[in-house]
Amino acid sequence: MAIPVEEAIAALSTFSLEDEQPDVQGLAVLLSSERYATNSPIEYSDVAAYRLSLGEDTKAINQLNTLIQEGKEMASLLYTYRSCVKALPQLPDSMKHSQADLYLETYQVLDLEMSRLREIQRWQASAASKLAADMQRFSRPERLVNGPTITHFWSMLKLLDVLLQLDHLKNAKASIPNDFSWYKRTFTQVSSQWQDTETMREELDDLQIFLSTRWAILLNLHAEMFRTNTVEDILQVLIVFCVESLELDFALLYPERHTLLRVLPVLVVLATSSEKESESLYKRVKINRLLSIFKNDPVIPAFPDLHLSPAAILKELSSYFQNFSSQTRLLSLPAPHEIPPRELQDYQRHYLILNHMGTIRAEHDDFSIRFASAMNQMITLKSSDSADNDWSRDIKGNMYDIVVEGFQLLSRWTGRIWEQCAWKFSRPCKEPPISDSQQNTTTFFDYEKVVRWNYTAEERRALLELIGYIKSIGLMMQHCDTLVSEALWETIHMEVQDFVQDKLDTMLRTTFRKKKDLSRILSDMRTLSADWMANTSKADPEQHSLHQETEEMRQNTFYPRPVAPTAAQIHCLQFLICELVSGGNMRKPGGLFGNSGSGIPVEDLKQLETFFYKLSFFLHILDYTATIGTLTDLGFLWFREFYLESSRVIQFPIECSLPWMLVDHVMESQDAGLLESILIPFDLYNDSAQHALTCLKQRFLYDEIEAEVDLCFDLLAQKLNEIIFTYYKSCAASTLLDSSFTYACDDGEKYFVKPLRFDAIFKLRRVMVLGRTIDLRSLITQRMNKIFRENIDFLLERFENGDLCGVVELQQLLDILELTHQSISRFLELDSYSLMLSEMQENLSLVSYSSRISSQIWSEMQTDFLPNFILCNTTQRFVRSIKGTHHSSQRSSASTGKPYFYCGSHDLTMAYQGLAGLYRDFFGVPHMFAVVKLLGSRSLPAIIRALLDHISSKITGMVPKITALQEALPKSIGLLSFDGGIAGCQKIIHEILTWEAKSEVKTEVLHDLKEIGSALYWMSILDIVLRQIDTTQFMQSAPWLGLVPGNDGQVKHAYSDSTPFTTLLSAATNAVTASPACPNPSTFLVMSKQAEAASLLYKSNLNSGSVLEYALAFTSAALDRHYSKWSATPRTGFIDITTSKDFYRIFSGLQVT
Repeated sequence: MAIPVEEAIAALSTFSLEDEQPDVQGLAVLLSSERYATNSPIEYSDVAAYRLSLGEDTKAINQLNTLIQEGKEMASLLYTYRSCVKALPQLPDSMKHSQADLYLETYQVLDLEMSRLREIQRWQASAASKLAADMQRFSRPERLVNGPTITHFWSMLKLLDVLLQLDHLKNAKASIPNDFSWYKRTFTQVSSQWQDTETMREELDDLQIFLSTRWAILLNLHAEMFRTNTVEDILQVLIVFCVESLELDFALLYPERHTLLRVLPVLVVLATSSEKESESLYKRVKINRLLSIFKNDPVIPAFPDLHLSPAAILKELSSYFQNFSSQTRLLSLPAPHEIPPRELQDYQRHYLILNHMGTIRAEHDDFSIRFASAMNQMITLKSSDSADNDWSRDIKGNMYDIVVEGFQLLSRWTGRIWEQCAWKFSRPCKEPPISDSQQNTTTFFDYEKVVRWNYTAEERRALLELIGYIKSIGLMMQHCDTLVSEALWETIHMEVQDFVQDKLDTMLRTTFRKKKDLSRILSDMRTLSADWMANTSKADPEQHSLHQETEEMRQNTFYPRPVAPTAAQIHCLQFLICELVSGGNMRKPGGLFGNSGSGIPVEDLKQLETFFYKLSFFLHILDYTATIGTLTDLGFLWFREFYLESSRVIQFPIECSLPWMLVDHVMESQDAGLLESILIPFDLYNDSAQHALTCLKQRFLYDEIEAEVDLCFDLLAQKLNEIIFTYYKSCAASTLLDSSFTYACDDGEKYFVKPLRFDAIFKLRRVMVLGRTIDLRSLITQRMNKIFRENIDFLLERFENGDLCGVVELQQLLDILELTHQSISRFLELDSYSLMLSEMQENLSLVSYSSRISSQIWSEMQTDFLPNFILCNTTQRFVRSIKGTHHSSQRSSASTGKPYFYCGSHDLTMAYQGLAGLYRDFFGVPHMFAVVKLLGSRSLPAIIRALLDHISSKITGMVPKITALQEALPKSIGLLSFDGGIAGCQKIIHEILTWEAKSEVKTEVLHDLKEIGSALYWMSILDIVLRQIDTTQFMQSAPWLGLVPGNDGQVKHAYSDSTPFTTLLSAATNAVTASPACPNPSTFLVMSKQAEAASLLYKSNLNSGSVLEYALAFTSAALDRHYSKWSATPRTGFIDITTSKDFYRIFSGLQVT
């Protein structure tokens, strides 16, 4: 039967597609080349439809925008330019005859690069000419065409900014003139055989002048501007626009603010350089306003590793413009390196992010809470069928306000990072700290002085924290783009319609009632942007000129619609507002909205100003995704092209790379608050790779980024595994450490581990790095298994290089490692610990009963313990003999392992080494417990059997030695004379025992007897330990087996045919299988059978024998084989006290001698 579509859809809606992976990375890189709404995809071609005579203005805007795009490509080419001369081969003396061929090849290579520089030279000349012509067209006093509009202002400023950046790059890149000098030299060599090279020489001379002249582009622009008509008016208008925009914080995005800051000093110089009206600028804009702006921002970002200084620009350009050289107040501004120490502290507080982190944290937390609340309201609104219009409008309006605030926060924070980097580049570190590994290195890269050594640990933490805030806010806003898009469009539609249908209607009936020219402008604004289809109260447009409506009829109401205005509509509205306020003359003093001569009431002027600035925000709000991408792009933190050139290296080591410095800081500091942000710096690599491909369009830069990312991610995975392993091993060591020991210490808190959180890292299955998806969890798991195996191997190797007394330390370290494995296994799918231990002990075979530990224990017992240790019967311990060793065991020196192979932290390692040191000089019961636990029931019998065989071999080996001693004795020894006393008896015994020639045999017999005795006592200690373990196991299993003490003290069974354990499971199995709702009764039947098998197994282990009894019986049987040789049976049945061949005579003699 087919399932209805509605039910299928309802069933699909119940599926959860949420992933447990936390968001610890920023936005994924969008490989998109789509044009943004702010770039106007239709190039304002629909402006002509509104009949505002803006054809010339629109044409100029499109032309300037094309030049801006071309100029950015030229700037990218200059910024990424690398010297070709460094790659030229040097010919040896034996190949001097090929010099001409080398010159030709070099010329062909360099000619390609020089052709690009010639293209830049031609382009800048064309761009300067077109910009100057554009300014001259709109600076005529008769004003033949409308404009320039605000959009046109921005196009002029952006093109001027591009020309300034090109000039700055040309001045800064030393590789360009170096390559040109080589190119000119090779041209001289190869052109001697060419004909008609005059044109090429002229181009070469022009290019040389262009490259060698500082600020050649700005000088050419100045010449083009003042070639015919003067452009002072338009320059002054642009300056006023820049000053007002900066003072009122008109720019929503930080790139716009930086553009204004960069071009303002150039505009001031150009406007002041004119011979006439040079002082009129300072009548419109007070010089104090300019000084305030230049002082507040003494360093301005230009490129990732290049900055501009307004003071430096003014001072350098003053030598080229004589009229400006008289502006002493502007020229007295200090350059970044000239700032006095008193003011330097204030600038440090302003530029360093560390000093603003308190405010930034508060802003981040407050915005996150309010954004989440607004999103919940949006979700509630979407789910409600019939929502009140006013309530819906309030929620969507609040969402719009929060989005604008979010953009402002992201712009301000990202701008702070740009400005801090520019400040750091302008104030390099003077004396880098020299570590132990760098004592032999006396030189440092300039890049190290501005990046590696120029950021303190606190500054790195603050920078990483701010980057995390930017990426998290951007990700949070991007995730809800589809949910908020309709709300944003409706709010923008409502703002526009509320202004043009209500506020302008009121102005038409009041303020502009008798001003026909201004009324026409207001009517044009309503015509081009009013949405009358959504208006429910409009009767006829003609009736708006009649003023007979009642107050109720005048209130327009309209339905909100998700229909946003186009870029052309916003462009035209801004133009009409400027026309309305300035009266068609933006050159009037007072600025745009500060013009008191406009005749517009203050209240209406305030409404116009508010709506004017909102219009500029609308374009960025509508281009939601692209704006977030711009504001969260931090790829500039990686680029260092200028310093690569100045340092004359191909690339810097990763220790100098700021993204890796941030990753390394997290790992070195192990700050619990930063661990979850450890992958945030890799978003910087994503951003820089995206910038290298789409903006700079250089594949070699992407390849360098990719190579560094590969290396950094490998190092991250390695160090992250070490950090995780060290942390959990320290936790395990701290847990197993005796609490009485820590409480007795004065500084016991150092043995407690500071908690860290790795939960988020363990859940990362998809880490996006340069478009690749990496399963970090799987990578950590693989490396963690490898670390565990390496640790086990190190501990076994360390034990193999020591004596048997180190078995306690080995057992302690393996216990710590096992608890570490249990802790990490809660989060990762690690290999079984027992499997890894068996693998490293080479004990995986089912028929293998020997392991590395058992082999080492038996080897040590055979070569060191039994020969060299003696028993102290009082303490029941074996201690090393101080009279020298019978056998000396050869051991290799123990290798020094990594610190985390011991107990994690240094303090815990020292504590455990101190505890292990208590057991290092003897062998006793604690060591036997360790042996039993390490060997287990699989390998322990092999040791027992080997030890018994050793006893048997020793007894067999003593037979000829004792026979030799017997032969050296007299045939009979009678009773000693009583009269001689003790001294006499001893003298007689020494005379009888003629073993001087058998001293070696005697010593070997003594050692053999000692080894047999030590082996038997070792067995007795083993028996004590095994009995204690069996007793403990019996006490644990007895209740489950139904064992109870009887009246006679013997153990008896409380159940005749079953045990409580099997009875319990059998009853549960019967109850479950009888139920019809049981899904799988066979599982419970299997569990019941397994319980019966377990009961039988544990019952069979109750009657365990004694190891010592078996060892003594084995020894007795071994002695019985040689009884006839050592002690003959008396013929008379009585002991013959005169016979000297019995073993007791030999043993007595050994004791005496």
